[in-house]
Amino acid sequence: MTINPGITYCEKAAKGGVTTPKYVKKQAKKLLPILQGKDRDFFLDEKKLRKIEDLLMILRMPKGLSVGKPIGECLAGFQWLLIIAALCVVRRDNPKKRKYTNVLLEIARKNGKTFIVAVLFILLFFYEPKFSRFFSVAPDGTLSREIKQAIEEIIRFNADVFEMNQSSAFFKIKRDEILFYLKKSSYVPLNYSNSRLDGRLPNVFLCDEVGGLPNSYAFEAMRSGQLTILNKLGFLISTKYPTSDNPFENEVELAKKMLDGKYKDDETFALLYEPDNPKKWQSDKNVIYHANPLALIVPEIFEELLKKRARAIESPAARENFLCKHCNIIYQGIGTESYIPVDVVKKCRAQKISFEGLSVYVGVDLAMTNDNCSVSIVACDEENRIYADVYTFIPAGRIEEKSKFERIDYRQFIESGKCIACGDMTVDYPVVEKFVFDIPKKFGCTITAIGYDRYNALSSAQKWDERFTTVQIRQHSDTLHPPTKLLKEKILNGEFFYEKNKLLEINFENARCTYDTNMNLYVNKKRSNGKVDMVVSTINGVYLLQQDIIFDTDFVVQTA
Repeated sequence: MTINPGITYCEKAAKGGVTTPKYVKKQAKKLLPILQGKDRDFFLDEKKLRKIEDLLMILRMPKGLSVGKPIGECLAGFQWLLIIAALCVVRRDNPKKRKYTNVLLEIARKNGKTFIVAVLFILLFFYEPKFSRFFSVAPDGTLSREIKQAIEEIIRFNADVFEMNQSSAFFKIKRDEILFYLKKSSYVPLNYSNSRLDGRLPNVFLCDEVGGLPNSYAFEAMRSGQLTILNKLGFLISTKYPTSDNPFENEVELAKKMLDGKYKDDETFALLYEPDNPKKWQSDKNVIYHANPLALIVPEIFEELLKKRARAIESPAARENFLCKHCNIIYQGIGTESYIPVDVVKKCRAQKISFEGLSVYVGVDLAMTNDNCSVSIVACDEENRIYADVYTFIPAGRIEEKSKFERIDYRQFIESGKCIACGDMTVDYPVVEKFVFDIPKKFGCTITAIGYDRYNALSSAQKWDERFTTVQIRQHSDTLHPPTKLLKEKILNGEFFYEKNKLLEINFENARCTYDTNMNLYVNKKRSNGKVDMVVSTINGVYLLQQDIIFDTDFVVQTA
């Protein structure tokens, strides 16, 4: 009996090799005992696999270099493995129930992603129960219809198999859906919505380009609709996107914890094609292989990617697209310098920071009343390591608007306590003022000084000055360069710690720096890629600390 290419691929990946990324190896090692019949709880339904193989040997490729050839012969090993894991691995105590309910595929562009999705939906039409409903969701309608078009192409090209020209046709293709008459099932591509995806009852759903979604609502709404489904199944598929804060990265992080053994999840199958050594993208060909499994078996793809890499090396304008979409490396464009890589910032994350009994410095960035405001509490220890806890304030009446426009789920951060919604269409300054007044009581510390920008905070500073020392910080590169540079050095050296705060990480990711004519470094709000108020308030706090403790010099206090 011929061994399925997916099983062969799993065996090779589990053994490891320089061309297989780390987390694909780990997933293969977890799955291989099941495929070999050595697992006591799950096994490979070989009978179902043979039926799938037979069907895919009948169906023909609708286009491309292999047009007219059997689909089964043209699928790559990793594509077969995806089919096997999703559809053919079942429970021993209940063979009708599949093992995996959540399938994650992180893969670079032009690796047959849309085609394998179309093949999966064709198979699901045949093997799911009667009256099943299938949905796909993407960031916009055009992307969602790409999947429908791929399914249509397979059906129409194989019209003789599906009896499309007869009254007993298997399928009926309509403008907004595809109907499967044999089992009275349907597939519908959905446009993304932030509120209208509830109430569906999907046997199977697929979210494509998940990294481009503003939040996790789309697939969480689909998951909620599957509570009463025996064999629920959801696919999340995407390439990398320029920001690390997107719904797909959250799912990838959870999958990595599962594969690392830090989190138990028997229902998730993840193929994460991302490079082990992204910093070597300019010279290491394995960076391309890790993100592009098809490049290993189609030389033309690899040669084309080498050309794109050469162009990205020479042209910074082409770099973001190449690294994000063809190498699965998070990278943000050009024009100004990123302040600090967010992956470096995350290494400074602490679960909890206590300011009990300490003298702290408070940095404030009040900005405009209809924009985000921020307060940072900063302190240092005897070894001059810096500790910070940062809060942001947003207008309560603009939560939905800001979440949609900025592609940030502000409600999530409000629940975490690091974001405070106040006022209506503008921030309620008295709430911010009270928060600062309450810091000593709430955190058990004393405030040494409060640093602020005169432009928007003069009135608030006058009130704080009745109880605390306030310092007007000149918002100019020659003033802000020292604390900006110090904060960067402390983070890079692992001497900065902040209380777990994902919104602060987003702010660091957004922050862009420029240099003045004297090569003074400063965070440029106008050129930054989103909100940076939390970074700015932290720099204001570090300025006070630097002047008073680290430099050990007296600084001029300018009261309101």
